[in-house]
Amino acid sequence: MTVRPYLRLFVAGFRRQSTYRLAALGGLLANTTFGLLKVALLFAAVRTSGGELAGYDVATMSSYIWISQGLLGSINLTGRTEIAERIRSGDVAVDFLRPVDVHLASVTTEVGRSTFALLPRAVPSVAIGAVLVGMALPGSAWGYLLGAVGLVLGLLVSATTVYLVGAAGFWLVETRGVALLYMVVSGFLAGMFVPIGLFPGWLHAVATATPFPSMMMYPVDILSGRVEGLAALGLTGLQLGWLTATVAVGQVATRAGRRRLEVQGG
Repeated sequence: MTVRPYLRLFVAGFRRQSTYRLAALGGLLANTTFGLLKVALLFAAVRTSGGELAGYDVATMSSYIWISQGLLGSINLTGRTEIAERIRSGDVAVDFLRPVDVHLASVTTEVGRSTFALLPRAVPSVAIGAVLVGMALPGSAWGYLLGAVGLVLGLLVSATTVYLVGAAGFWLVETRGVALLYMVVSGFLAGMFVPIGLFPGWLHAVATATPFPSMMMYPVDILSGRVEGLAALGLTGLQLGWLTATVAVGQVATRAGRRRLEVQGG
């Protein structure tokens, strides 16, 4: 398998997303507004708990707030994908005739889109948080490196997982209901509203049994320095495990979906 076509698809996804610059600015303003609201609420929760809540102090909670807000433009928690529309319209039949893997092509394009969104949303969000309220950071160069790896893995897990929502269209045709359910569940279990460390024990176990924390919560915990050393390496291992699993399921679903498409279309 040659890599060059997928690199071009990555660049295409990056460039396509770069055309929506005003939308990116609007997203940054929304991130900042809701970030400040979360600062007021979650800082109060930490302080009323004696300065520490489930392993979070004010500094690490600030890091959670601003990094997670910045990732909202890159982590696909909406469930909407281009492949779902192409399956519904039948255009995916043309995709199968192209000399690239439909699954990997869709994931690569999604990752390109996500990568661009880091620039106008994630980087400014972290800078705003650091200037306005301060935040915790990893205590060593190893923490930064592992955090960067975790961030990349989070984007990949997001793309490979949301692809499965679109691939359900091979059997359901219309996937808007599945996407809506995905949006409700994924955001909550990924730690978009509050850190999953604040969940009751049973709910925390449910969250960690899904790929959603690997998209956002684990990279945030590593980049904030809340989780370090072997524990951070363990979270990266979990991300790799979920990436492997979602890629494998995506490959199986794509091949099964192609056979079903041929049956339906003759």
